[in-house]
Amino acid sequence: MEKKNLWETYSAKQMKELEKLNQEYRDFLDNGKTERECIDRIVNTIEAEGYRELETLIKAGTRLKKGDKVYSVWMNKSIAMFRIGSEPLEEGMNILGAHIDSPRLDVKQNPLYEDGGFAYLDTHYYGGVKKYQWVAIPLSLHGVIVKKDGTTVEINIGDNEDDPVFFVSDLLIHLAGEQMEKKASKVIEGEALDLIVGNRPLVIDNKKDRKGEGESEEKEKAKEGVKAGVLDILKKTYGVEEEDFISAELEIVPAGKARESGLDRSMILAYGQDDRVCAFTSMRAMLDVKDSRRTACCILVDKEEIGSVGATGMQSRFFENAVAELMNLCGGYSELGVRRCLAHSCMLSSDVSAGYDPSYASCFEKKNAAFLGSGMVFNKFTGSRGKSGSNDANAEYLAHLRKVLDEKKVGYQTAELGKVDVGGGGTIAYILALYGMNVVDSGVAVLNMHAPWEATSKADVYEAYRGYMAFVEGAAM
Repeated sequence: MEKKNLWETYSAKQMKELEKLNQEYRDFLDNGKTERECIDRIVNTIEAEGYRELETLIKAGTRLKKGDKVYSVWMNKSIAMFRIGSEPLEEGMNILGAHIDSPRLDVKQNPLYEDGGFAYLDTHYYGGVKKYQWVAIPLSLHGVIVKKDGTTVEINIGDNEDDPVFFVSDLLIHLAGEQMEKKASKVIEGEALDLIVGNRPLVIDNKKDRKGEGESEEKEKAKEGVKAGVLDILKKTYGVEEEDFISAELEIVPAGKARESGLDRSMILAYGQDDRVCAFTSMRAMLDVKDSRRTACCILVDKEEIGSVGATGMQSRFFENAVAELMNLCGGYSELGVRRCLAHSCMLSSDVSAGYDPSYASCFEKKNAAFLGSGMVFNKFTGSRGKSGSNDANAEYLAHLRKVLDEKKVGYQTAELGKVDVGGGGTIAYILALYGMNVVDSGVAVLNMHAPWEATSKADVYEAYRGYMAFVEGAAM
């Protein structure tokens, strides 16, 4: 089956819609480089569109009705959005699900040290990364530091034009003979991914009285003057001490804004498009739905890149609990009703797919690969090799989706994640499938997946949005 290049099919009106959507998408990426930042951005956006917080409605005992828009945030890292339909919740929902975490470097809890005249932050990489891609590029520092008194200090350094940036050093080619003989997985070791954050020692006032304890303190600062200088900046700028790193969540991500790519400006090059491209288009589809018989739902979760674990990952019960609370506010709650709701639901597990890359053609089976510019991608199954860890959607569900999308003239394609024996990957699909609902993986093709800078096609961003809209508004299977 031939895959269309959708750029050849758009009208002038569609091109205008496409560019507007992608401009909003780039802005979303620039302002949401961590899970917490994404949640803040999403909540501000959806509240302006009339969404109300579930927990507030629970306290008020508010009864929900058709058309009501509700959201629930969990630990500032995951969110569930609902738009109540006319059909009873027991008959199921149309669910969009994506994740908002991305591969990165995390700062350890005892991170700050000095060596050779440099101050460093010790790191631990998060998710599947090629470690050598993270050296010798400008990096920024985002996150929160929570002090013992409960005060939360937000950190965002490196993405404003006048901010300093950070970097992980690499060995110069002139001395790298031994290094270049190593396997790619060993060229840069995980413990070598430490962030350089300073090189200037703290200047000590020689006129200061150094008697007693003061003298000992000044001598200690002199020994690790660069580290002391960094701590002095942190204290003066943010009011934090070295011990506050224990209760901090600091993420190191590429510095710089999302950019249009190509002379024809047909692509987006940015950090975190896996999977914020699907998160953004899912959220936007939810906001633009005019009417739906079934309750529409969008889940945007944390921790997918490390197995969907923890209280904010998809394996947590936070979503199931939110559905139970929602059903209670709609009237007629029961445990059996919640089970029926989830089992009768249909879901698009919206995650990115590997875009066909001619430079590495040997890793793809071309007729079952996803091409940039050919529309949203359906992966009937993911997993690895013998479909290990896959959801594997059924034929009836795929037929239903084909009908829904064809009626709206949405551009889509099907794909696998590379050749059968080459590798593989997973999503949150199998977790929702545990409820017995129909689930299939769908999303956007990406080049450079899991690299600091990933590439997508503007056309595919547009078609994913249109496809999610069609799905949410569609009838039950």
